[in-house]
Amino acid sequence: MAISIKHLSQVLTELKPAITGGKIRKIFQPCPDSLSLEIRRPGQTTTLFISTHPQTARLHALTQRLPNLKTPPSFCQYLRSHILNAQIINVRQVPNDRVIVCNLLVKQEEYDLVVALTGRSANIILLDQHHNVLRTLKPETQASQRIQQYSDFLEKQRYSEPEKRLHIESPTQTLPISTMLEKTYLELQQQEAQRQQQQQQLATLRKAIKKVGRRIQSLTQNLEKTQRYCEYGRYGELLKGHLGKIYKGQAQITIVDYYDDGLPELTLPLNPARDATWNLKDYFRKHRKFTGAEREIRPRLQQAKNDLEKLTHEFQDTESGEMKLLESPKENIKPTRASGLPTKTKTALPYRRYISEGGFVILVGKSSKGNDVLTFKVSKQDDMWLHARGTPGSHVIIELEKKKPIPSEALKDAANLALFYSDLRKSGKGEVIYTLRKNVRKPKGAKPGSVTVIQEKTIWVYVDQIRLDRLKNSVAS
Repeated sequence: MAISIKHLSQVLTELKPAITGGKIRKIFQPCPDSLSLEIRRPGQTTTLFISTHPQTARLHALTQRLPNLKTPPSFCQYLRSHILNAQIINVRQVPNDRVIVCNLLVKQEEYDLVVALTGRSANIILLDQHHNVLRTLKPETQASQRIQQYSDFLEKQRYSEPEKRLHIESPTQTLPISTMLEKTYLELQQQEAQRQQQQQQLATLRKAIKKVGRRIQSLTQNLEKTQRYCEYGRYGELLKGHLGKIYKGQAQITIVDYYDDGLPELTLPLNPARDATWNLKDYFRKHRKFTGAEREIRPRLQQAKNDLEKLTHEFQDTESGEMKLLESPKENIKPTRASGLPTKTKTALPYRRYISEGGFVILVGKSSKGNDVLTFKVSKQDDMWLHARGTPGSHVIIELEKKKPIPSEALKDAANLALFYSDLRKSGKGEVIYTLRKNVRKPKGAKPGSVTVIQEKTIWVYVDQIRLDRLKNSVAS
């Protein structure tokens, strides 16, 4: 909440003896929409804080030092060049308004510092002795017209009773109203920081819940696809005794199910384009898909469901306020728009990072420039380099120790990623080349991502969704 007219009048009455006649020794701009003035009088230094934030516009003295921006903004620099060491001649409030006018005198030149704490239009305006606008804290095209509203007050402020301007009371050592306002707004700032932290945590949890939900859906679909191969191992065993009856062009075969006490007949589909041996192996191959899915997907599906349950409870606790936030706002207030302190953004890496089943790190470029960074700045000479043949796509790196052989599964993992992050993704199959990173060169003047490769080998890849799901769930960063 912005300061009220009543509280502004009270704090100004309290501050006036402490700052009138004092000199502005230091000027800081702690955040884009605030200003602090260090005012020195004999025996007393007062730090005056002014905030023009729409929700917390206020003016009061400070008891603690605020962090400042490393580079002073242009408004701060302008004030330093014009009113540093200025003497405060008079400070008055525009009647029935949240506007304060400070008369300043520096090197025989007079200035007015207008502090308007008027919600969204709050601003700090520096005027010359003729009431011309010199500079504003916030860009304001109508500043001159706005000052016209206070022209009568400014004239009366500057020229009425000049002999009484410096007739002030003794400095006040304690400023209880300022102390109260500082405490109140600090608590509001802490509450706002906590609220923002809660919202940020809820947003993170929503994203995590959505991601786990997609993982559960994908794993469930893959598991359902392989369920139809549950009995294919038994079918394969039954076919073993009938290989002599199978010929090319045959679409199905009817056999007796000796594993069932009722000895029913089974009609098994065949690939008419293939011979008996291929059809037999195909049944066992599909059964291995089922057993592999049961071994790998089902535990991951259960783990994903456990993760979802945990995240859901965490979300509910955070939303109700029962869960303690990661950091106490009193001890570590995150910078907010209200505090105005700059925030630090984390720079995203130009590549994705996965972990293969054998624990090998696989890096995948995100863009043409990311490919260049990955291949020529991040990877080492003895790492393995992969790329889909003859098509645009990501550079893929497998981190290897020198002269260490690469397991076939890690190579298949990386090749699947190379195919998936290329223009061959839709076709679901294609050729991937691989070689040591030291065999990859960038031609002079070539576009980002363009390279020449020597001594490459090739591997034919079909997109394996189960393998890709495992890799995506292994993302390390």
